[in-house]
Amino acid sequence: MADASGLAADAGGRDMWIEAALKQIGRSGVDGVRVEVLAESLGITKGGFYRRFKDRRALLDALLETWRRGRVAAIEKQTELGEEDARERLRSLIRLYSERVNPEGIAIELAIRQWARSDAAAVAAVERVDAARLARVTQLYQALGASAEDARARAVLVYSFIFGQSLLFLGEAPRRRASLIAACADVLTDVNLDRDFVR
Repeated sequence: MADASGLAADAGGRDMWIEAALKQIGRSGVDGVRVEVLAESLGITKGGFYRRFKDRRALLDALLETWRRGRVAAIEKQTELGEEDARERLRSLIRLYSERVNPEGIAIELAIRQWARSDAAAVAAVERVDAARLARVTQLYQALGASAEDARARAVLVYSFIFGQSLLFLGEAPRRRASLIAACADVLTDVNLDRDFVR
C-alpha cells in the first residue's frame, strides 16, 4: 500500500500531465494532445503516463474536468460582490476579460470549444462552464432589478461581448481599444428598468 507522500507525489504527477495537456491543446488542438508529445515536452518517459492514466481518453477526461473546475471557480470569484455593487462588479468583470488578455487561456478555451463540436464529453464541460458563467452574470443583473428573462438576455450579451472583443480590435491602438471597450461596458451596464430589454 502506498504511503501518503507517495499518493501526493502521484497526484502531483497527474497534475503535471494534465497541465502539459492543457498547454498542448491550446497550441495544437485536441489532436496534438498525444502521450509521446507530452512526454517529450515534460522530458520524461511515456511509462510515467501509464502509471497515472489508463489511456489517452482518461487524460482528456481529466483535462476537461480540470478546465471546467477552474473556469467555474474563476467566475464564482470574479462575480462575488464584496465591496462593489452589482453594476461595478459587471464593469470589473468586463475590464478583467478585456484588459488583461491571456493568449494561452484564450487559445485553450477556443480549442476546447472547437473540440466540443465533435466530442460529447467536451460538449458537457463547455455547457457546464457556460451555464455557470451565465447564471452568475444573470444574478448580477437581477441584483440591479432586472427581471429573470431580461437579466439572462443581458448575461448572454455580456459573454458575447467578452468573447467577441478578444477577437476584434486587434489592430486598434491601445487607447482606442480601451475607449471602445469602456463605451461597450457603459451600454452593457446601463439597466433601464422603465423598459424591459426582452419583450
